[in-house]
Amino acid sequence: MGVTALVAAIFASRQLGPERWLNIWLIEAFVAVAIAAPAAATKAHRANAKLLSGPGRKFLLSFAPPVVVGGLLTYALSHAGMHSLLPGVWLLLYGTAIVTAGAFSVRVVPIMGLCLMLLGAMALFMPRNIGDLFMAFGFGLVQIGFGIWIAQRYGG
Repeated sequence: MGVTALVAAIFASRQLGPERWLNIWLIEAFVAVAIAAPAAATKAHRANAKLLSGPGRKFLLSFAPPVVVGGLLTYALSHAGMHSLLPGVWLLLYGTAIVTAGAFSVRVVPIMGLCLMLLGAMALFMPRNIGDLFMAFGFGLVQIGFGIWIAQRYGG
C-alpha cells in the first residue's frame, strides 16, 4: 500500500485542478483497500482464525468509524472547495483509525498511527502545493517503514 501511495502522490502532485487531484487519491484509497483486504484474509487464514471474529472484528469496529468520518468530511470539504485541508484531515483520521484499531495489534501499530496523526496536524497548516509531500511521507514512507519493522519483528 505504501508503494501505491508514493505513485499516487507523484501523479496527484502534477494535477492542476482539484477535482483530478481528488480523483487520483480516491482511486488510491480503493487500490489500498484492494491490497489490504486480501492480505488481512490471508493473515487470518494462516492463523486459523475467522477474519471477522475476535481480534479481526475488534480491529474493524475500531478502524471503521474514523474512516467513515473521513469519507464524509472528504465529501463536505471538496464540495466547499476546501481541498487544501484534505491531506491533513485524511492523515489525522487514518492515523486515528490506526491508533484505535492498533490497540488490538502489536504495540508498534499505534505508534505508527500517532506518526500519521502528527503529519496530519502539520499538513493542516501547510500550503496545498506540499500536501502531496505529506501524503507521500505518511501513506507511503511511514507505512513502508513500519511495515518492514512489523514484518521483521513480528512476522507480518
